Order: sequence, then structure tokens, then C-alpha cells
Amino acid sequence: MNIISRIFYAIAYFIVLIIEIIKATFDVALRTLNGKVEPVIVEIETELKRPISQVILANSITLTPGTLSIDVDEENSIIKVATIVPRATEDVIPFEPYIKGWLE
Repeated sequence: MNIISRIFYAIAYFIVLIIEIIKATFDVALRTLNGKVEPVIVEIETELKRPISQVILANSITLTPGTLSIDVDEENSIIKVATIVPRATEDVIPFEPYIKGWLE
């Protein structure tokens, strides 16, 4: 992959991360006010193979309000995540394709 496409993916990643943080902030605030919270822990399988990519994904999950990365299993490419409500995998890791394009 050339440097231009990697730069594109890096910029897109940061934009998507900021958007997801803003969306999650409002979601968590609303759920806090109305009491609709059902904490769960899920294991999310990732396509990312490099440890640095997995760590950036785990940190991105933790930066997003309402989610917290608990553990990263590098060998099996699994991230254990605590969320305040059950969510689909693509809602927890919407930035995975951008990290993959940027670092993999």
C-alpha cells in the first residue's frame, strides 16, 4: 500500500474517531438520564494482526464513552470489551477498517 492511501486512512480514522466520541457522549448522557443501562462484557474478534493495530483499536474503544477495553488477546485477535448496553460489533469498532488501511 502506498503512502498516500495510508495518510488518507489515518486522517479518516481520526475523523471517524472524533465523530464516534461525540455520538457516544450524547448516547451515554441520555442513557444516564433515563436509566437504560445494561452493562455487558463481550469478546470482539478483530481482523487486525499487528499488535500496534490491536492496541490502537483497544485504545479507541476506551476513548469512546460507554465502552472500555478490558483485555487484548494478540494471538487470537480478540479484544474483551465492557459496554453499558449490548451493541453490535460494528457499533463498537467502527474504526477498524481505517486502522487496517493505515497500519496493516
